[in-house]
Amino acid sequence: AADMQLSRNLAVEYGSSNIRVNCIAPGLIKTYFAKALWDNPDILERSTAGAPLKRIGMPDEIAGAAVFLASPAGAFMTGQTMVIDGGATAA
Repeated sequence: AADMQLSRNLAVEYGSSNIRVNCIAPGLIKTYFAKALWDNPDILERSTAGAPLKRIGMPDEIAGAAVFLASPAGAFMTGQTMVIDGGATAA
């Protein structure tokens, strides 16, 4: 939560300088860092059971959000958090 608030505060502070600040908040993503959660099928099942998509995310699914934020399409977005978690937060 602190990182989300920090992005809001920095967006307000630096927006007048045309600096945008956003936060990407990923859920469980298939990375080496999270290997203990996806390497074991039983743990993976428990970790994804509560999310509507019922699967682990892939790194390129997060990369797409970063590309959007860096592109002209994201030029009017600042102070926001993009939660990319397969719906786990909503469930």
